[in-house]
Order: sequence, then structure tokens, then C-alpha cells
Amino acid sequence: MGATPSRYEDLSKNEYLERFSGREPIPLNDQFWSHFLSYNMRPPLTRNDQIELDSRLDLCCQNLLINNQITGNIGSLIQISLIRVNELLSMTDSENIVPAWQTYNALFAVRCILKYLIETVGEEEMVKHTEAQLPEECLNRLLPVRLQSFFEALVGVIVDVPLCEFTYLVHLEAINCLLVLLSVQLFSQTPAEYSTVFRIVMNNELRVHAPVMVCTLLNNFAEQSHAPPGLLTPQPGSSIVFSIAAGLWNVITMGMANSLKNIQVSHSGNMEDVEKKRDTETPLASQSLLLLLVLTNHWTTSRNPYRDALFLFTNVEDDCETSCETHCAFKFNVDKLYKTICKIPNTDEVTLLLYMLLHRNQNVKQHVMKRPDVQLLIIPILRVLYNAPENTSHHIYMSLIILLILSEDETFNKKVHDIMLKGITWYTERSISEISLGGLLILVVIRTIQYNMLKMRDRYLHTNCLAALANMSSQFRLLHPYVSQRLISLFETLAKKYIKLESTVRGQSNAVSTTVNININGSVANNDLIQDLTVLEEVLRMVLEIINSTLTHQLAHNPNLIYTLLYKKDVIQPFRTHSTFQDIVQNIDSVINFFSYKLEQKEQCQLGVSQVLSTIQQGTSQWPRDRLRKFPELKFKYVEEEQPEEFFIPYVWSVVCQSALLHWSAENIKLFLSNQSEPTIIVC
Repeated sequence: MGATPSRYEDLSKNEYLERFSGREPIPLNDQFWSHFLSYNMRPPLTRNDQIELDSRLDLCCQNLLINNQITGNIGSLIQISLIRVNELLSMTDSENIVPAWQTYNALFAVRCILKYLIETVGEEEMVKHTEAQLPEECLNRLLPVRLQSFFEALVGVIVDVPLCEFTYLVHLEAINCLLVLLSVQLFSQTPAEYSTVFRIVMNNELRVHAPVMVCTLLNNFAEQSHAPPGLLTPQPGSSIVFSIAAGLWNVITMGMANSLKNIQVSHSGNMEDVEKKRDTETPLASQSLLLLLVLTNHWTTSRNPYRDALFLFTNVEDDCETSCETHCAFKFNVDKLYKTICKIPNTDEVTLLLYMLLHRNQNVKQHVMKRPDVQLLIIPILRVLYNAPENTSHHIYMSLIILLILSEDETFNKKVHDIMLKGITWYTERSISEISLGGLLILVVIRTIQYNMLKMRDRYLHTNCLAALANMSSQFRLLHPYVSQRLISLFETLAKKYIKLESTVRGQSNAVSTTVNININGSVANNDLIQDLTVLEEVLRMVLEIINSTLTHQLAHNPNLIYTLLYKKDVIQPFRTHSTFQDIVQNIDSVINFFSYKLEQKEQCQLGVSQVLSTIQQGTSQWPRDRLRKFPELKFKYVEEEQPEEFFIPYVWSVVCQSALLHWSAENIKLFLSNQSEPTIIVC
């Protein structure tokens, strides 16, 4: 650091860093600060970059820990950064890039130091270091003076500084600084309500700024603005870490428009770079979304103004009366937000945002339900489920919950069967030239159930899948032959497994008087088998209820399902006298018997598939509507757990930790030590 371009390997010998971390206090009016912050350094772009930078700064930070309580130089650097931010905020010359350059450098320096303190000595000691050498009256305040002022300055940069090419990196750094400050949660197992940093973020004085902050972060995400050319791109053939970095000053003075003409960036050989390419193409959008998720998923047991704002904003197209009735936090272009979510890769963080909006913001949910192009939203979700082995279990869960939330709406359930799709090449189980969105949804959810049976064996995932299908079942229309086959095949697979398991349990019970500590195949206890049988029984009945619901409400519109039932009628046979399934099977049997009789009347001639379907379609017009026993309508609703933070806080931070632009040492992280299970799916 200092007035010349900085190489990472030079930092341990840097005279400015040596003085800053030394034993002498540096006054605010000392010329040192101007020289210290006149460096050119491209920010770390990968975890390896960050690890290398951390190692080069380690000696300086160790000395700071020893000397800062006497010198107060960390606090002075924060004060200097506040001065630089104020200069940037008051800047009238839009062509003057120097304030932006030095503001970025100051924020980046503070971020590096705060990150080291939080990782190494924890939040409490970090606060002591930032407030060192303050007057006594400042130390007696409820909240740390410097940290609160620093947070307010970061918010000021994000919401008040106009975004342009030479302020892009300043905005990005302000957001990264906030993420580093809030990362105190990573190194603590206590709730955020006990954190000094979070008390600053949520304090009453700053609540008024929450709506505009949330609006700005949402807008950053929706805009997907690319970083200025060359700003976050290493030169080809050069070492990412040990080259002179293409810093803000260098890029701008050389001319951003020309800096990429001859650059061809290769990502081969580094899959992490490929996966996180978007972090360096549209980093402001990526980091804004991460910050939004962190702000809105903590402090949920008390009033969280950021969370309130996210749940209460309305569409710009909504009328004023509607906005007043819903206590609007701000107005936003939901159409642009929707298109962005549909356009970019469906990552964990995008899925989390979509879940929060659909679950808690009725304005957004209503907008989605009205859209004629809902397939743009649904197909990426289905692809996540289809490629389950390539995605985290959390991502699969959240995707299924989104489908469950959508399936609660009858408009959605009808619409998906009216939208026809062609060219779904990623579905490789079978080539399908044309299928409805509803049919594709059923296929993928059934496949997810089967995948879970083989790999995950999680009863709640079954519940979620079947609840979504159950909600939709009364609107299943014109099911594709293959969809009908897969639905009955699911029942057949479950039925075979159930019969085999029931036989095993019955045999064990007959052979041994006790059911405790009996090993089967040397591993599974008998009482566990009984529990598995109970779960399988629930799942099997639910599949039968889905089939029955379709026949009850849409029999005339599903000849292919009736055809498949007739073809596979033997799979129903073992359950006709079973007390758990008998009532439902009687309904399905009535349909099978009615249409079997219609076909028997034409047995004198050989019937092909088309003739059988024609006979079925003719028979539907003669079907007596009151022939089936009425069952309660299948309606399931997703209900969030009473303490969702136990799932969402570790999940959100695990996503943040995957960011290419931020990296924390895992050595002292405590947040992930507790068991982090998937959310329980509660349906009612």
C-alpha cells in the first residue's frame, strides 16, 4: 500500500503498513493517510487470492493487535474512511474520480482489518479495537460510536452515491464491508439479538433507512449491471496474485472502454471459477442479494425493518389505494425483478429470495400468479430437482417448497396444464415432443420422490412432493400418456416395496416374541422397519388419494390415466381388502370396473390403442357423476416452522461463504457446528 501500485508479495515489507501497525499513534491530519490510501490493488477475486492476501497481511495485523489499544490507529483509519465517504457524498464534479478511488481504498483497508479481528479475536474484542482511544463520554454510549458511524456511512454509499463506472467498485466494497461486519454471526453460536453489530444494524435510529436500503439492494440485483470492463478481470498469462493489480485508478486512467479489446479469459482448469463466474461479471448484483438475505434472515424474533420492507413492497403498477391498504414499504418494478429471476442461473441465493417473496410478499405472489409466462419461472426450478445429485439438499428442499406454495393457488394449478412445451431436451428419461407444463412438473416431482427413496430417504421430502401433487390433482387435465404411466408406476413401485416390507415385519413378529434389538441383515432393527412401514403406508395412501382426486374431478379429461389404470389394474388387487386403503381403492375400482365393462362389450373385435382410448372417451360421457364416494378435498398449505432461523441462518451463511469475492478462515467458525437439518415441512 502507499503511493505506488501494490503487489501482494510486497505487503509484508510495505513502509506504510509498518508505520500503521507500529507503536506510534497517527494523527488524523497527518499526510500519512493520503499516501497510505494512494495504492492501486485489484480486490481478491478468488478464495486463493483472499488466502494469499490474508497471509501477506498477517504480520501487520498481528502487530495491530499488540499496539492498537495504545495507538488507536484502527479507529483513526475508520475516521479517515468516514471523511472520504463524506467527500464522495458531497462531490459535485462528476468527472473527479479521486474521491471514489481513495474512498474505495479506505473501505477496503478497513474491511481487511475488521475481517482479521472478527476471525481471530471475535466480535467483543473487535469492538474494543475500533473504539480504542475514544474520549470517555463516547465509551459510555449504548452502541459503539465509530462502528455505528461506519455503518451509517456504508449505507450512505449504497443508497446515495450515484452508480457509475468509477463508483461501481465503491458500491461493491461498501456491501462487502457490511457482509464482513455481519459475519460476526459466523463466529458465534448465540443469536444475532445479542450481537453488538446487529444491534447497530437494527437500532431505531436507522430503521427509517431500511426500506430504501432494501429497495436499492433489490434494484442492484434486478439490474444485473456488469462490472466496468477490466475492473475485475485479470490479464491473461499473468499471475492472479503476484501481478500488479488492475486497480480502480489504473483501469479508469487507461480507459475502461479499451481495456478488454485484446483480453480472452480462460476458465479451464478451475471449476470453482466457472461456477462463480457471475460473481466477477455482475458482482454488485450477486453481493447485493447476499447482503439482502443476511439482513432479512436475522433478528426475526423481534421486528426486523429490512425483513418488513422486503415483505411489504408493492408493484409500481399497483394503484395507490391498494398500496395504502397493504402498508406499502416502497414501490418496485416487480416485472423487472421477475424477468431477472427467470433469466439468471437458479442458484441457492436466487431460490431463497424467490421463496421469501412468494411465501411472505402477497403483492409479488399475486403478480406471479397473473403472469402468462409462468413457465419461465417453473422450468429452472424443475431443472434443479431433475439434477438433484448436482445440487445441495437444501436447494432441493427450497425448490420443492416453492412448488408447494405455488400449488396452493387454483389459478396456478389450472394454468400449468394450458401451457404447452416443446423441445425439453434436458429431460432425458424419454423423448417427449410436446407436453404441458403441468405434465412436466408431475414427471419431475415423481422422479424426485423416487430419487429420495433410493438416496435421501427423508419422509418430509416425500410429504412436500406429494402435498404439491395433491394440491394440483383436482386440476390434472389431459395428462400425457407417459405422465399417466409414471404416476401409476410410482404407485406400483411403492406397492411392491410396501408388500415386501410388510411381509418381512409380519414374519419377524411371528418368529420372535420381542421387537426390540432384532437385527435384519445385520443392520436394521425391527422397530425401525415398523416405522419405515408406517411412513410407506402414509405415502402409498397419499398417492392413491391423488389418483382418486384426479378421477373424481377430472375423469372426463384424462383418458390416458384411465387407460393406464385398466392396463395396470392388477397392482390395485392386493389393497382391495386392506383396512388402510380399502375406502380409496373402492373408488378406483369403480372406475376400472365401469370402463372394463365398456371394453368387454367390444371384445368381439380386436381393439388397438386408439380404439381403446376412443371407447374410454365415449364412456366418460356416460359415467354417473355420483358413483364415486366423496372424500375431503386435498388441500395442503406450507407453514414455516416456529424457529426458522435454525435452518435459514446457517443456510444463508453457507451460501455467502461460497462467494468468490469473500472468504473466511474456517478455523474459528462456530455457526455450522450445530446440527443443521432441513426445514420440517408442515402441511395442514
